[in-house]
Amino acid sequence: MNEYILEMEGIYKEFPGVRALKNVDFRVRKGTIHALLGENGAGKSTLMKILNGMYHADAGKIKFDGNEVKIYSPYNAIQIGISMIHQELSPVPEMTIAENIFLGREVTNKLGLVDDDELNRRTEKLLQQLEIKLNPSAKMKELSIANTQMVEIAKAISYNSKLIIMDEPTSALTEKEVENLFKIMRSLKEKGVSIIFITHRMDEIFEIVDEITVLRDGEFIGRKSINEVTEEELIEMMVGRELKEMFPKEKVDIGEVLLEVRNFSKNGVFKDISFKVRRGEILGLAGLMGAGRTEVVESIFGITQPDEGEIYINGEKVEIKSPADAIRNRMGLLTEDRKGSGIFLPLTVRDNIIMASIDKFIDNYLLINGQKVEKECKNLINQLKIKTPSINQIAKFLSGGNQQKVLIAKWLLTVPEIFILDEPTRGIDVGSKSEIHKLVVEIARQGKAIIMISSELPEILGMSDRIIVMHEGKITGELSREEASQELIMKYATGLL
Repeated sequence: MNEYILEMEGIYKEFPGVRALKNVDFRVRKGTIHALLGENGAGKSTLMKILNGMYHADAGKIKFDGNEVKIYSPYNAIQIGISMIHQELSPVPEMTIAENIFLGREVTNKLGLVDDDELNRRTEKLLQQLEIKLNPSAKMKELSIANTQMVEIAKAISYNSKLIIMDEPTSALTEKEVENLFKIMRSLKEKGVSIIFITHRMDEIFEIVDEITVLRDGEFIGRKSINEVTEEELIEMMVGRELKEMFPKEKVDIGEVLLEVRNFSKNGVFKDISFKVRRGEILGLAGLMGAGRTEVVESIFGITQPDEGEIYINGEKVEIKSPADAIRNRMGLLTEDRKGSGIFLPLTVRDNIIMASIDKFIDNYLLINGQKVEKECKNLINQLKIKTPSINQIAKFLSGGNQQKVLIAKWLLTVPEIFILDEPTRGIDVGSKSEIHKLVVEIARQGKAIIMISSELPEILGMSDRIIVMHEGKITGELSREEASQELIMKYATGLL
C-alpha cells in the first residue's frame, strides 16, 4: 500500500507579473499532521488552493490515495476526499450556523423542503463532539471571528474527508480553543485522517506536527521530521537568514501624555475604561478573546459610539463621532479583521495605500497628482518591504502578510500621532513579524503614541512599555514592562486577580 495520501509533483503556477510556484513537490503521509511552512508570499496558500480546486496549476500532477487526479473545483475536491479551512473566512452572514455547515447538503423532508429541525439536530451533535458551545440556529453575523473560525472547522470536519487542509486555523482562537482544536486534530489522526496544517506559531508546530515542508519564494526548500529540526533551523529554512531579534524593543524617551481616555462605557460590552498613552510609549492591551479590547479601540476611533466617556488629545477634549473625525485628529487604526474591514481586495496596492489620504494628492485642478502618488507609494513599498510587482498590482493577488503591510502603509501615509494596532502580526510569518516590530519601535522613537492589541503574550511582553489587561469588559490590571509576566497577565485576564 502507498504510504502517502497525497503526492504533488512539479507544480508550477503564475499570476500576472508573479511566479507563485516553481517546480514544487509536496507529499503527506497517511494519518499524519504535516505542517506546510514559509513566509507570507512563499506560495503555501496558492499550493493549497490548487489542491482544493480553487486554482489550476500551470504544470505538474497530483496523486491522491495512490491515484492521479484532476481537481476542477472545491466541490470536486470534497468528492475526492479533501476539505479545506481557509485563512480568510467567508461565511454567509444572514444564514444560521447549521445552514452554513450544511450549505449545498441540506436535509429535506418528504415535501422536498429543508428540514430545519433535522439540520439543527445534526449540527448540535457535531458541535457537541467537537466541544464547541454554540447555538446551531444563531446567525453567522452574530458570531465573533473566533467562533466563526470554529464553525469553519466544524464544517470541514463534517465532510468526513481523508485529508483536511487547515490554513491558519488558530489565528483567531484563544489558548483554550487551540487546546480543543489540537485535541480534535489528534482524534482525527488516530482515525487515519491526514491533516495539512499551516501556521506561523512555532510553539504550535513543535506541539502537534509530525513532519514539515518548507517553501520559500515559491520553491521547495526541504522536508523533515519534526524531530530532526530545531526552531532556529526551521526559521532559517523559512526566511533564508538567521533572525537575531524577534522583539527589537529599544528604550525610547517617554514624553507627555498624548491620548487620554476617561470613563469609557458601553452597555454590555465594556465599562469604566480609563487610561493614558504618552509620546514614545507602546501600550500593550492584553486579554482573552471577548474581553472587549477591540470594542474599546473601535469606540475610540469612532467606528462605534460609547454610551459615555471622554477623549483628550494633548490635554484638549475632542469629539470623535466617526473614523473621519479620528483621522482628522491624527489617529490611525489597523483593524483586527484584515479582509472584513481593512484591505479592499479588488483595488490596486496604490489605491489601497492612498485611500485614507487622497486629499493630499489633489492638485489645483482637482485632479490626483499621479507622480506624487507613485513616489509616495514606492517609498512606502520599499520601506515596508512589500512584495509586489508594481503599485498597480491588484491587492487580492498579494499574500496575507503583504496585504497587512499595505494597510500599515495606508495609515503611515496619514502621518498619525496616535497609532492603534489591533493584532498587527496575526497570520504573518516570522520574517514579516520581525520587520513590523522594528517599524513599530521606529514609530515610537518618532514620538508617536502606540496602542497595541495582541493575543500573543510573547509579543505583548516583548514590545510593550506598559500593559493594560482586560477581563469581561473591565480593566483588571496595569503592569510595567519590568513587572509583567505571562503568568501575571493570565491571572488578570481570567479574573483571578
